[in-house]
Amino acid sequence: MAHIALYRTWRPQSFQDMVGQKHIVQTLQNSLREGRFSHAYLFNGPRGTGKTSAAKILAKAVNCQNGPAPEPCNRCEACRRITDGSVMDVVEIDAASNRGVEEIRDIRDKVKYAPTEVRQKVYIIDEVHMLTTEAFNALLKTLEEPPAHVMFILATTEPHRLPATIISRCQRFDFRRVALEEQVERLRRVCGEEGIAIEEEAVAFIARLSDGGMRDALSLLDQIIAFSGERITYEDVLSITGGMASDQFEKLAQVIHDQDIGAALTLIDSFMQEGKSADKCMENLIYYFRDLLMVRMVPNSEALTERILDVRRFQAVAERFTSEALISMIDTLNYYQTEMKYSVQPQTLLEVAVMKLCSGGGAPGRSGSAGAGAAASGSAVPAAAGERPDALVAQLLGRIERLEGQLAALAKQGGIAGASAPGSAASGSSRASSAQTAASARKTLEKADAYLAGRETPEFREAAQKWSQVLGRVKDLKITVHAWLVDGEPVAKAESNLLVAFKSAMHRETSERPANKQLIEQAMQEVLGHPYRLITVMMKDWQAAADSKQLQEAPKEELELVPEMEPGGSPKEEWINEAIQLFGEELVKIKED
Repeated sequence: MAHIALYRTWRPQSFQDMVGQKHIVQTLQNSLREGRFSHAYLFNGPRGTGKTSAAKILAKAVNCQNGPAPEPCNRCEACRRITDGSVMDVVEIDAASNRGVEEIRDIRDKVKYAPTEVRQKVYIIDEVHMLTTEAFNALLKTLEEPPAHVMFILATTEPHRLPATIISRCQRFDFRRVALEEQVERLRRVCGEEGIAIEEEAVAFIARLSDGGMRDALSLLDQIIAFSGERITYEDVLSITGGMASDQFEKLAQVIHDQDIGAALTLIDSFMQEGKSADKCMENLIYYFRDLLMVRMVPNSEALTERILDVRRFQAVAERFTSEALISMIDTLNYYQTEMKYSVQPQTLLEVAVMKLCSGGGAPGRSGSAGAGAAASGSAVPAAAGERPDALVAQLLGRIERLEGQLAALAKQGGIAGASAPGSAASGSSRASSAQTAASARKTLEKADAYLAGRETPEFREAAQKWSQVLGRVKDLKITVHAWLVDGEPVAKAESNLLVAFKSAMHRETSERPANKQLIEQAMQEVLGHPYRLITVMMKDWQAAADSKQLQEAPKEELELVPEMEPGGSPKEEWINEAIQLFGEELVKIKED
């Protein structure tokens, strides 16, 4: 006999067999017990949580020959045939492949006919959000006022894509992710019934990987059984899923704490040799540091038991790091995980991220505002053992002063906004940030002459006309940089500097990062034919500078006193002449006083 997948073999056939949806089961059973079931239901929730299974159980419960009852008997002919899918009056439709208006019109035309085999005609429409707008419109009236013998059950993973007019016509039930403990209990039961011996750690790991989906957990268990046979170990699960044991991450966390870059790179290389993927390692590493942060900040929380098997072991590792350092590490890893999606060398980005953690970008030993400031700047400020916080603050203040000096020097050399180093901008206090903004505005006014004159040159007009081509080339090189650069537009040119004005400070700072700036300048050289240096400025600063220069260059108006009447004239003559001009000589009559 052909093998049947575990998730099909163990699909619930009654409400009491469903896992993790007690609030839905109780509501449906009460309505069936009292005969108050609705004509339309909407089941929504994550995949593998029992939406379609609940729909079939409900169809059996309302059509059971011994019911309607809170539970189908699963022994009568109606229950058995609905389970087999051989009852023509219980129709299961996949909306992903039957999403057009014609299929819905066909349903609308057939609902008026009475059922021939069972008591109630039931339509189960799975993935209903895939229907077209026209199909939803065709379904509206039928869904609102169907015949008494018809029931609709809509199932979807994306309820936000359904029109409000559809949702308002249904009783909505929100299916939740299955809790870890309930998944573990069901997996133990399945393994016991199937004659499979499995370690406790392996069961818990399978449940965690399924992310609350019981079907995913059973499918994964089925795959592992095919690999391991009748005895499943924790190492087998790690091997087949590509996962990593927590002790491997513990070693990596230790070398990061010790700032041992060589040992960290050796560990990453061993992960890759074992067949682990870089993106999966990055994801698991983020989860590991998240768990460390949770253990440190909420050590007695019950929520920790769902992801952490040995809380004491995690606590010992978490004590080596401050909360600020762990938050900074997660931020760093999350940034490189985003970059990894567009990289052809994900392993390199994983190595760079870990080296940054080892070298101090989120390194342990920092506390308070000093750690937060250094983490924000992306710079390493290693703290020696026993070093006082006052010394750290003094060290950071000295670093800020040096960065401000570098900014001033860059501003003198590079024109309007060459000093906008994004990494250093984030490291200062609010006082340094406001001072930098004021300095940028002053430099804009001082250098506006050269750039305003450059707007009239043929070279700038050519650069402005070909800017869309530059954007296209940047998009080909790296799509993430294009997403930031598209906010800017060229406004002027001076010598070999091309001035680009940005509306958003975040887009400007990201475009100014050394790697991004180099890529943009490479694209400008390829498109424009000769090298340009990218200089950035905020659009509001540039407009203010340009307006100020135009006011200074505008010609001054001379005030001249004009007499109210010609010499020798009189006010009366002025009035007469004006009246003649307005009304004509024929209509004006002059009378002497």
